Amino acid sequence: MDPMILASASPRRAELLRQVGIPFLARPASYREPAIENLEMVQENALEKAREIAAAYPQRVVLGADTVVICAGRFLEKPRDPREAQQMLRELSGREHQVITALALLWEGRMLTRREETRVWLRELETPEIAAYVASGEPLDKAGAYGIQGRAAVFVERLEGCYFNVVGLPLALLVQLLKEWEISIW
Repeated sequence: MDPMILASASPRRAELLRQVGIPFLARPASYREPAIENLEMVQENALEKAREIAAAYPQRVVLGADTVVICAGRFLEKPRDPREAQQMLRELSGREHQVITALALLWEGRMLTRREETRVWLRELETPEIAAYVASGEPLDKAGAYGIQGRAAVFVERLEGCYFNVVGLPLALLVQLLKEWEISIW
């Protein structure tokens, strides 16, 4: 398999691809995501990122992805600032929410898109630990203002579904999509 093109600047997505041995080149899209209002927009964002980069790499598999957190019907994307990060964490505290990642693969004029959903429960968070976590800077580039793979791991009581989806790249779904085109990572 020629290296896949990852249309993302996410260090977490890059690390997951390295972890499972998928060769790739990171070529972040400049696509400006609109505010998410529905699940179709999550898939559209992933697809638009992939389309932008696929124009320069028509013979390569191009992967676009977008992740959003949904709590009580409200879409939580990346916080704009520390204050919004604190608000999101207070909203998620002691509650269940969904993490949804949309994947879009483009290759030689073909397209595949799918979404993965994982249910996550955070324990009750205390105001000082929310403030300390936000002060660390870690939540500012993450949907829902937390990173399960980082310091916020201690906030998670349980989850149902794909852990890697919560990190930002559902690996089993990605491999399943590649298999639809008879592409093996082995």
